[in-house]
Amino acid sequence: MLDVLLGLFLAFIVASDTVGSRSYGELAAGLAVVAGSVATARRYPVVSLGIALAGVLAVPFPYGDHVPVWVVFVLVAMCYQAALRMDRARPGVLIAAVVVVLGLPPALFVAPDGLGDWAAMVAILVFAGLSPWLLGRYVRLRAELARTGWRRAEEMESRQRLVADQARLRERARIASDMHDSLGHELSLIAVRAAALEVAGGLGDVQRDAAAQLRTSAAAATERLREIIGVLREDAAPVEPVQGDLGELVARARASGLLIDAEADVSPAPPMVARAAYRVVQESLTNVAKHAPGAAVTVRVTSDGARTVVNVVNAPPPAGPLPGAASGRRGLIGLRERVRLVGGTLRAGPHEGGFAVTATLPHDAAPVEETPERREAADDAVGQSTSARALELARRDVRRSLILAVAVPVALFGLVLAIGGIAFLYQWNSSELPGADYERMRLGQPRAELALPERQRAARPARGEPPAPPGAGCEYYGAGRSWLNDDYAAYRLCFAEGKLVAKDWFAEGGK
Repeated sequence: MLDVLLGLFLAFIVASDTVGSRSYGELAAGLAVVAGSVATARRYPVVSLGIALAGVLAVPFPYGDHVPVWVVFVLVAMCYQAALRMDRARPGVLIAAVVVVLGLPPALFVAPDGLGDWAAMVAILVFAGLSPWLLGRYVRLRAELARTGWRRAEEMESRQRLVADQARLRERARIASDMHDSLGHELSLIAVRAAALEVAGGLGDVQRDAAAQLRTSAAAATERLREIIGVLREDAAPVEPVQGDLGELVARARASGLLIDAEADVSPAPPMVARAAYRVVQESLTNVAKHAPGAAVTVRVTSDGARTVVNVVNAPPPAGPLPGAASGRRGLIGLRERVRLVGGTLRAGPHEGGFAVTATLPHDAAPVEETPERREAADDAVGQSTSARALELARRDVRRSLILAVAVPVALFGLVLAIGGIAFLYQWNSSELPGADYERMRLGQPRAELALPERQRAARPARGEPPAPPGAGCEYYGAGRSWLNDDYAAYRLCFAEGKLVAKDWFAEGGK
């Protein structure tokens, strides 16, 4: 709805700007520019920007005293919209450069003021196109900074919860170890003594039955203690073989609709390594289903006597990621901890438009110590950086965009002024008619006999010009005044049938 309203507003501006001057060709071109740029703004912002920038080529063409003001409105609106929706700035810069180059031939061969009209086109492009573009980039980066901040806060909360869970699990494992050390040994001794008492001589049947019951109770208590310790360690590093295998996991994922090319062999791997490999594949396939629907997945799990390598790579999703399915990276954080406990390493990040997860799991390594330096390196490996670094990078981008929004238009304006000034001085000096030559001219003299400058004076007085002879064509040349003099005094030579019929000197002040 907003795009429709914007298109109607810009169409009204084009119509009101062109109908009064009866520039119907300009009207058709302006409406085409508005329709094309607005229709493609949301889905194809690069195309929309190109169409809007192409509209500035209307500036050099002659419309009498009419200046196409609608170009400014279209550039301001569409350049800002494109900057909000484009990921990269390079396409916009290239399109603007192409438009500047394409505007030079019409300015030189069609426009009445030549390079002056081209300079006006570039100036409009800079202020009505570049400034809104840089402002849109600044707003986009500010929004991305805010989203990054909230995402970092969520990741920090997830990490804090993991730290709390690890502390709880360490305490539970410590309790389990205490129970095993204090009670397991005593229960084992009771069972051994009861068994010895059961086969000892000199006891009656009743005593032997009691000893057998005691041995059975001690064995049952030992088993019960093992179960309790298992409950206390239910979330700790697994020591039991993995339930199920990778083949069943891949089969279930395929049945759910994933396109998987799998090759897996973990037969030589120890139970803890096999469990870690299973979890890496399971979490990777879950992330593909959640964030890259319809993408093809390649699963490779190779194992030898020393290590197991897990590699899960998904192609870019055909229809793009699901809207709103932003990743909190909790699964990757958990995987990194799982891999660390078996002494391995995990790398995860974008890969050729998709995503790749690679885990290297040694078979006989101890858990890697979690130091701050290793945590930072691991964060970088899973596509994260520390919050401070990410925040500083985002702030730097925002500051740079703000500086560019101010500095670039000023620099380009200075460049346009320099180019326009050079062109003006060249035109001024090449249209200068020496006073002595002017004095020697006589009425009725053929134009071919006159020594005239190669160019006419474009900057001449706006007032003070005497009436021209009827039917004569007049030419204007410089009268020797400095270009700093604002009255732009000029010689006027009027010709009829190839002969000089009038010559005048005039200035706005008349002196």
